[in-house]
Amino acid sequence: MPYGNHCARRLTAQDYSAYDLFIGMDKANMRNMCRILGGDPEGKVHLLLDYAGRPGQEVADPWYTGDFEATWQDVLAGCRGILRGQEGARERVN
Repeated sequence: MPYGNHCARRLTAQDYSAYDLFIGMDKANMRNMCRILGGDPEGKVHLLLDYAGRPGQEVADPWYTGDFEATWQDVLAGCRGILRGQEGARERVN
């Protein structure tokens, strides 16, 4: 998974066919992504914490909680889960 030369940009409906995975931090993100993408017929849109063994849970929003440590731990757990899944996929291919 390359990590260099990335930049943020707006999501478009055409992105759905170009990418395999869309990650949202909360249910509002999920709704907005599905609206922009025109739905999610292939099941590509997920909450980050689904990958941390916490399906349906949202990442703690420090704007409301003031708890940046909780947000960091949520994001770290979700990213680790995604990476574990990628390692497993790579092992199945090789």
